[in-house]
Amino acid sequence: MLAAIPNIKHLESGNFFLIAGPCAIEGEEMAFDIAAQVSEICDRLKIPYIFKGSYRKANRSRIDSFTGIGDAKAMKILKKIGEHFSVPVTTDIHTDEEAKIAAEYVDILQIPAFLCRQTNLLIAAAQTGKIVNIKKGQFLSAEAMQFAMKKVLDSGNDQVMLTERGTTFGYQDLVVDFRGIPVMQSFGAKVILDCTHSLQQPNQNTGVTGGKPAMIETIAKAGVAVGVDGLFIETHPNPAQAKSDGANMLPLDQLEKLLVGLIKIRRNII
Repeated sequence: MLAAIPNIKHLESGNFFLIAGPCAIEGEEMAFDIAAQVSEICDRLKIPYIFKGSYRKANRSRIDSFTGIGDAKAMKILKKIGEHFSVPVTTDIHTDEEAKIAAEYVDILQIPAFLCRQTNLLIAAAQTGKIVNIKKGQFLSAEAMQFAMKKVLDSGNDQVMLTERGTTFGYQDLVVDFRGIPVMQSFGAKVILDCTHSLQQPNQNTGVTGGKPAMIETIAKAGVAVGVDGLFIETHPNPAQAKSDGANMLPLDQLEKLLVGLIKIRRNII
């Protein structure tokens, strides 16, 4: 499946692949800066790289939270990044109508965790012919994701990836059950571990989601040791100033050191 992604590089390296970028597209300069740095790191380390950025954040705790710079503007930035750096690009979609629109700009359509059971959304994404990455709902078992995947398959699209992003643990925390990675791989899907959203602390009384970014390395190491196919990491030059999910993001200047350590683990398990 990965070989079918336009502009994917370094598949021969045997490394995990990386989906990384900002939570939201805040502007062209910021997005290009992140893409440039991550692309350069991944080229040196021979890691297959996919740029990620949300053109709109449709699921925010408060109505006054940042949602985006405008759909059309952000999508054009995503496409421009893909063309400029010759890397595949992904973004999340939220409605049936958005699937066809976003497919004109990106290579992979991501289904948000809260929407992973939305039948019409999954069908619409499948019908674009793009690779569909379904994030596992915080409320679902790994076993239950076979049914979300089957909706895409039954719609005539066999290009499906699944992403583990933690399971609700009480009201304000998530926990990752690493047994779910081989379970979802048994469905025939490439499985990704979301190392940043898995550390969210939702439902805070401030209306702003918290997180535990200090644990990103721990989560990532465990995922690679289990044999996950890909990693999802949101990163930003200054997470404290990020307009969305700053509490969970990895500082960009820490990414290379993390990846070097993860590659060592990967080489010891294959």
